[in-house]
Amino acid sequence: MAIGLKKAQEIEKLSISNNMVAKTLNYLKKEVKAGITLKQINALGEEFIYAQGGRPAFKGLYGFPAGVCTSLNQVIIHGIPTDYALQEGDILGLDIGVEKDGWYGDSAITVGVGKISEADQKLIDCSYNTLMHAIESIRDGMRFKELSYILQESIISSGYIPLRSYCGHGIGRKPHEEPEIPNYLDGNNPKQGPKIKNGMVFCLEPMVCQKDGTAKVLEDKWSVVSADGLNGSHYEHTVAIINNKAVILSQD
Repeated sequence: MAIGLKKAQEIEKLSISNNMVAKTLNYLKKEVKAGITLKQINALGEEFIYAQGGRPAFKGLYGFPAGVCTSLNQVIIHGIPTDYALQEGDILGLDIGVEKDGWYGDSAITVGVGKISEADQKLIDCSYNTLMHAIESIRDGMRFKELSYILQESIISSGYIPLRSYCGHGIGRKPHEEPEIPNYLDGNNPKQGPKIKNGMVFCLEPMVCQKDGTAKVLEDKWSVVSADGLNGSHYEHTVAIINNKAVILSQD
């Protein structure tokens, strides 16, 4: 496994594309209201990215048809925008990638539409709190498997289960680079495998299920749900390891 190290000026370029992602997510979060369709949200997101001088990185990536992943209720990741109009009480995951001058940014949030149930709010809080806890725990020299274990334990301690078969990832001149970073410990020993080093840039993205972490892809060949059929949540940040700790690039 070859995990690249970025120079300071390369991290600065990654910061630009990630800042565009953050601005777009903040903009779309304000537009998420009952009555707006998923296709309208996607159109607004793509237009906003272009207006900043970026390119929607997900559009056409591996054949994905849109610039914004709109993951509704039971869909945890990779939701395709449709003509569905949001309703009060829905929860919606928004996952966005931006390419600028050959460098990629990536981040995701899950938001409620109007007043949502207490159960759904706790579900959203789990993915957000897990992400922030993991970022704060990162230190130069710890192993990626230790980070996966931290993500896993945070999700489980909140009463939920991590989605299997999907993971965080490195990022740079490609939207997905080494390493893969599962939200669960693969194997029994977290004290093995590659170490986190200064100059690494990667995405952490806890994907949270309620009762069953088994992933199921729907008939559209993109939308990923849990085998339990219940609502899920997803948060993501791109971080760079600078001076022995993680710095969030995907924030405004």
